Amino acid sequence: MRNLHGRVGVVTGGANGIGLGLATRFLEEGMKVVIADVDSDALTRAERELNARGEVLAVRTDVSDADSVQALADAAVDRFGAVHVLCNNAGVGGAQRFAKTGLPTWRWTLGVNLWGVIHGCHVFLPVLAAQDEAYIVNTASMSGFLTGGHLIPYNVSKAGVVSLSEGLAAECATDAPHVGVAVLCPAFTATSIRHDERHAPADHVPRAQADPGLESLREEVNRQIDEGLSPAHIANLVVHGMAERKTHIFPHPEWLARWEERVEKVKAQIDAAS
Repeated sequence: MRNLHGRVGVVTGGANGIGLGLATRFLEEGMKVVIADVDSDALTRAERELNARGEVLAVRTDVSDADSVQALADAAVDRFGAVHVLCNNAGVGGAQRFAKTGLPTWRWTLGVNLWGVIHGCHVFLPVLAAQDEAYIVNTASMSGFLTGGHLIPYNVSKAGVVSLSEGLAAECATDAPHVGVAVLCPAFTATSIRHDERHAPADHVPRAQADPGLESLREEVNRQIDEGLSPAHIANLVVHGMAERKTHIFPHPEWLARWEERVEKVKAQIDAAS
């Protein structure tokens, strides 16, 4: 999808971080943009900032709620008449041990990170398929390709997004070839994800309370996030990725070496058993 001028883009998690970077870049490309976020105050600030760059609609949205995502789609079509690019980008993070992670935290994490993408694809695909050309970009993470402790709900959700995206890309290739699907898999990126618990449900136990022993790890992760790639750089890669019809966008390709190590570890166990 090379010509974005005059097209309409919807970005969830659009008030901060990668989402705001995508919205900004889309406006630079001459697009009309709908930003969605659960944070009303941040959404208002983002709308005010982006209005100076182009035509913007802000819609408060809880992506874990299918009805809320449907309302987002209705608002976008009512305002602009179509949607050509959907970025399912809203997400939450969190580091704590499995034994100290309650089911409400699991439900919250999967609700936003995985069900948010499922809802977005389910609701918007018919709208996108009705256009002459369209694209879905789902934000996963390198955690979708890696495994390890202390981040299990997040890893599970992002692996689900990778699988969903790859499967949907395969189906669209035959059923709706004018609709591209890509999965965005960044590693450390300078966002405000450390503040995600401000919008956690009431039954979620704050990580610092649930697992205080991992506070030093969380601090180190936050440091690396602060020093990570800029959202503007990520957005640039997404625009180029759509132009090249990519299904995978890797802002941190060096991390693929860790995925290759995982594959070799699995293969070694198969070899040992045979």
